[in-house]
Amino acid sequence: MRIARFSIDGNVAFGAIEGDKQDELVLDIIKGIPFADFELSGTKVPVSKVRLLPPVLPNKVVAFGRNYAEHARELGNEVPDAPFAFFKPSTSVIGPGDEIQYPSFSEEVHHEAELAVVIGRMCREVPRERVKDVIFGYTCANDITARDVQRREKQWARAKGFDSSCPLGPWVETDLDASDLTIQLTVNGRQRQLGRTSEMIHSVEDLIVNISEAMTLLPGDVILTGTPAGVGPLNVGDEVAVTIEGIGTLTNKVVKRG
Repeated sequence: MRIARFSIDGNVAFGAIEGDKQDELVLDIIKGIPFADFELSGTKVPVSKVRLLPPVLPNKVVAFGRNYAEHARELGNEVPDAPFAFFKPSTSVIGPGDEIQYPSFSEEVHHEAELAVVIGRMCREVPRERVKDVIFGYTCANDITARDVQRREKQWARAKGFDSSCPLGPWVETDLDASDLTIQLTVNGRQRQLGRTSEMIHSVEDLIVNISEAMTLLPGDVILTGTPAGVGPLNVGDEVAVTIEGIGTLTNKVVKRG
């Protein structure tokens, strides 16, 4: 099931996406929230008539760096022996079609296409055999990074946590085997990144076991799983699109920060 969060006539709701062709998609509005038992209302609205929002509003975004060997090497980094985590604040999250604001303190902003895991229930110290039980679903993410700031400041809070640096969407796919999916990213229609989730050094299970040893994960929290090789610069005016097999396409435009 594809679950989207959207606004219409000033109201925000969740809905289940129905249909296959982009111009024919409709939303069946959900009664309540999707992280508990829910029912479909039967009230349907065309996706073309709503504004799609970030599919979740996470309490925290836990991101894992250098989880694809070729990406680590392209930036001159060692491949880590253990998962390497950092955080992006909830204020960094934007949705499909929202603008990525080029930060005034950077001159080198990069794209990073990623598979995002959405947590479905409160959990801590999750054993490997129970990881699938705590996953709500998967969505597309773009870990926008001020690369010059990342190099200069060493720790990554500003480089990866600025407003609009975490596009998510367009919806959450709840029924998906994420172990071997194609991830690709285009800028203005030209392919920049192409990889597969099977190339991850540490699997989704590894990452959730690792981070849940340290902290409680809440419904709607997001885990970013790393990016394949091919990261590169974005400029004001660029349109960047992340497509993940079985999920869909997340598209955003880069603008000058106002």
